[in-house]
Amino acid sequence: MNFKMEHSGQATDDEVFIKDALKIVEEGERHKVTLRLLGALAVKIHSHEYDDLHRRLKRLGNEKQAFTDIDFMAYSKERAKVRKLMEDVLGFKHSGHFMLMHGKERLLYHHPEELYHVDIFFDKLQFSHDIHFGSNAKKGRLGLDLPTIPLADLLLEKLQIHEINEKDIKDIIVLLRAHEIDQLDQKETINIKYVAKILADDWGFWYDAKINLNKVKVFADNYRLKDLLTPEDLTDIYDKVDRIIMFIDAEPKTQKWKKRGKKGTSKEWWRPVETIVR
Repeated sequence: MNFKMEHSGQATDDEVFIKDALKIVEEGERHKVTLRLLGALAVKIHSHEYDDLHRRLKRLGNEKQAFTDIDFMAYSKERAKVRKLMEDVLGFKHSGHFMLMHGKERLLYHHPEELYHVDIFFDKLQFSHDIHFGSNAKKGRLGLDLPTIPLADLLLEKLQIHEINEKDIKDIIVLLRAHEIDQLDQKETINIKYVAKILADDWGFWYDAKINLNKVKVFADNYRLKDLLTPEDLTDIYDKVDRIIMFIDAEPKTQKWKKRGKKGTSKEWWRPVETIVR
């Protein structure tokens, strides 16, 4: 497959991102490399029945383009296979400087014509708070869904952001509107039991998640006033947010959570996230 030939002269709009992201996952499956999409692009692909809502919200304030890059989660046990796939099979260019600085936890690739970059994380996300996926296909979480990480992890990925942006609030709204909530890993269902379990072991993550869930309701109200959400959209989002909060509050907390909770906000409860120059 030659990404350079496929996109020669093309503008990098959303359809290019979606098409390429799915092809990379497909090639990964063909070469027995586990790659699962993260972030806004994963929300879009997993919520295609709500494309109209996604367009109405204009994630980046731009009707034509909502994405700037492609992000994947992979297993560290497959690192060598990931590199072979991206470099030898797909022809992406790796960043040597980035690999020297961050190669253990993630890799950075550039499209052959510099149309976009691809970030590949291994085993876990480490931003404001940590989200773990496992290090191999036998015990990891990446096999629970395709072509994205599991829906519960997609929600956690957004909820972990300490100072959440409006674009991430929009992602949460689309994700919740497009999926059901239950206590199991099922198709098109957010496993809220898993979400609650993760938050019950990490007070700081729990604290930021609760703040962000309440922000979702505030923004949803505002979008309804602007006719960006229908009455049905607003009711559905409110109901799901309230149910998620109920599950989170009801989940028994670990001793680790309780010990950290005693310190509250007197001590920094999140990890400051540095902006990485790509």
